[in-house]
Amino acid sequence: MPMPGDAPRPMTAPESPSGLPTDAFIIERARLDAVAKRIHRKMDDYDSYGFTSHQSISLNVFFDLAQEFSELEDLYAICLLIPRMFFDVECDLYLLDSKDGILKRCAYRCLTSPLAGAPEPIFPEKPLVEGNHFFLPIKGNHELISQLPFTPHGDIIGVLCVHPADKLTGHDRLFFERYANRFGYQLHNRIINNKNKEHVQFIRNLVKDIGHNVIVPNIYFKLYYKRLHSKIDLLDIYERKLERFLRKAGGRLGDLTEDGETLLKDIGYIRDGMADQYKQIYSHYLHTSLFLETLLRRSHFEEGRYVLEKRMCNFKTKVIDPQLERYRPRLLERGIEIDTSLGGVPDAEIEAVADAGLISQVYANLFSNVVKYAREVPDPGTGRTRKFMSYGWEVMKDFFGPGRDGIKLNVFSSGPPMDTEVALRLFEEGYRADNAKGEYGTGHGLYFIREVVRLHGGIEGYEPTPHGNNFYFILPKEPEPPRPVPAVRDVPVAPGSLAGLTGVDDDGLEATLHTPTP
Repeated sequence: MPMPGDAPRPMTAPESPSGLPTDAFIIERARLDAVAKRIHRKMDDYDSYGFTSHQSISLNVFFDLAQEFSELEDLYAICLLIPRMFFDVECDLYLLDSKDGILKRCAYRCLTSPLAGAPEPIFPEKPLVEGNHFFLPIKGNHELISQLPFTPHGDIIGVLCVHPADKLTGHDRLFFERYANRFGYQLHNRIINNKNKEHVQFIRNLVKDIGHNVIVPNIYFKLYYKRLHSKIDLLDIYERKLERFLRKAGGRLGDLTEDGETLLKDIGYIRDGMADQYKQIYSHYLHTSLFLETLLRRSHFEEGRYVLEKRMCNFKTKVIDPQLERYRPRLLERGIEIDTSLGGVPDAEIEAVADAGLISQVYANLFSNVVKYAREVPDPGTGRTRKFMSYGWEVMKDFFGPGRDGIKLNVFSSGPPMDTEVALRLFEEGYRADNAKGEYGTGHGLYFIREVVRLHGGIEGYEPTPHGNNFYFILPKEPEPPRPVPAVRDVPVAPGSLAGLTGVDDDGLEATLHTPTP
């Protein structure tokens, strides 16, 4: 599968600088340093806060119960009751509704408090004392504001009103500021979580609708195509009957003989035209059905990811040839030659297990890119310039480890090679190189290839050559054997030991194990 001007290069499965395979998750040093710096800053912050043990425990109880209760109404109740039960102060909660952003007044105030005395809500950007009420803005996570179903002003999604304000010291007010911040982040995450649940449920219902209204009716098209094909065959039969009739009649038709011959030719012309149109329409139907049934596979939506249906297949006849025939007219229209002398795919069964539908879309994206980006280059053999493409495959011995061979499949297109900086970003979502200007695209195609290839346990790549650009992917010939699950050992816990304290109910003990975050 070498390309013109290629130099032989060894290829092995990539490893990290530590020698571990790339599928081993390693946190970058810079990330660790950044998080460690933030932790130190928080340690300093909490030293400066000087929260009392009672205040720290109340925060821990808030976080514990916020994790324990899943309903949004329960989170509201927790927010209102902790100040009352820990500090003997009252709270009012004013929130923007998570559906449409409309203000809910006093809806979540403790029922034992008289509603008649509720103050007019104020939405301050900073803590504010008004009429013996301490108003605290409840802000969401600025990084996730766009995910809310409404757009709050200044990231403020509600107000916590603590009263009586004259009962609070300056240190108490600092504590409730931090308390409102933590409630705001918990509330924001809960709103997004509920929104995601609704989204998932919508997708599940949509999948059923797709299956009922798209996939199943599409299957009936196959029956209609068979009936249409039988009509074309019937036309062929009547054409031959007419031909036999004219031959048998001989000269007895007189002047009608010539008309009969003309009629026979017209029928043949119509039949050939219908057969050609049928072939094109049916081929389009097969491609469309393949992509519909692959992309809209119910398991994708249920799992929230592409779910592979791997089978042994002949890559040439089942994947490459159908996609190449689909793009052949467009290649010819652009003057792009298909040069198989550089190493085509043989008819022999490629011993690789793959999802034929998704891999077909990988080739469709690669061939589509050839149509858009192939350019003329000088041909050293003939001295003329030409645009051409090629495709091929080769076995990579022990590429995925001892005894685990890989298969490298490629699509090459002529043109100027891309710069190293561009090549490094080709498979990123939404990225388009400079040579993409003037051609329609979204920058998703190569990213899709990367995702599908990696789901197969393979790798994707790009190789520049003096005469063009070679895109390839390498798949394992055989699926990766299942990895053994480490056995769980029973570790004896000594009396009084802190090991395994999750769920301990001793007052204050578990609370000390949590470090609240701002």
